[in-house]
Amino acid sequence: MVDALHPPAPLPTKRSCPFDPPDGYTPLREQERISRMSYPDGTPGWLITRYAEAKELFTHKSFSARQEGIISPVPTELAYEGPADPGAFAKTDDPVHSKYRKLVTGFFTVRRTRQLTPMIERIVHEQLDDLEEAGPGADLVEVFTESVPSRVMCEMIGVPESERKSLQRHVETLGRLSSTVPEALAAVSGMSGFLARFVPSRISDPRDDILGDLIRGGQLTEQELMGMTATLITGALDTTGNMLAMGVYTLLEHPDQLAKLQEDPELMGAAVEELLRFLTISHLGASRWALEDVEFAGQTIKKGEVVTVALPAVNRDPERYENPDQLDIGRTDHGHLGLGHGVHQCLGQHLARAILRVGYEALFDRFPTLRLAVAADEVPMRDDCVHYGPRSLHVTWDD
Repeated sequence: MVDALHPPAPLPTKRSCPFDPPDGYTPLREQERISRMSYPDGTPGWLITRYAEAKELFTHKSFSARQEGIISPVPTELAYEGPADPGAFAKTDDPVHSKYRKLVTGFFTVRRTRQLTPMIERIVHEQLDDLEEAGPGADLVEVFTESVPSRVMCEMIGVPESERKSLQRHVETLGRLSSTVPEALAAVSGMSGFLARFVPSRISDPRDDILGDLIRGGQLTEQELMGMTATLITGALDTTGNMLAMGVYTLLEHPDQLAKLQEDPELMGAAVEELLRFLTISHLGASRWALEDVEFAGQTIKKGEVVTVALPAVNRDPERYENPDQLDIGRTDHGHLGLGHGVHQCLGQHLARAILRVGYEALFDRFPTLRLAVAADEVPMRDDCVHYGPRSLHVTWDD
């Protein structure tokens, strides 16, 4: 039983193995349906490490995803106070959330993603050309995994090529928990400056892209267009790239699974799902706060208290998955929560899956002898970031 008077410290981030969840979750999952925890400022809250309770929380009407009630589960100087900016739908509840989200849902359907596949394939192969030109020893993150999703989303929105590298740097800074206040303010200023230049220029000259369609729809103010653009950019640039890199690193260190995939390419869809489950790069979880006193998982959650879901632990719950700590690309029991659940499930989930599938397929087809150019334990990890993955991944191959 967890002592409610001495709740566990903030979310653990230390990992004994780069492919496994942070240490400390398993005992909590074995003890309680929901555990007491304390946030970095000392505020008491709750932690979920089990699949069933996590899934229930994500659809529970008594809990909110609104920004103003969320507390970071790990120490950081980057605090977002007050309501989300207009258009930043990911940090709102219905009806505001659905009002904004329905305006862009059509750009991220399965059908639309299929139509985008040729563009994704073109970008992937162009970046692989750059990787080949860079030669053995190149950093896969810098040359390939970071660039592919960034280019895809920037082309979908219409972001000029001249702005993309600086945007990538701003998003990275804002996703790094160890960023100082001056660094964060500079990144916010950089993002704001870009949006202030970009959105008005497109309002006067809308193009054939997502932003152009939103402008022509006439339902959003300039501020809402800026908020929505920022949401789409940050949502794409800091997630899929890390997952792409983390998946490559994992497969290279699990050669039996990579060989299985290379022998049977039809397993790629299942492999992507298994990697999403097994790795769960949103390693700091997802949080909700109680709109009222509510009975949940056998406990009374007081109004205003925050509940954090430890997604990496949830996706390793033995009550949900057989042999959860084993990577098995042939696994059929999917349904992971790596991309969320309920109304806030990842908007770009189908696009992310397509990028991962095309990226993994093309990379290992082009470089069948791909391997790490450094020892596995020398790969630097993004422990201090919202999304987990290799900070760099130097690879080599046989010419």
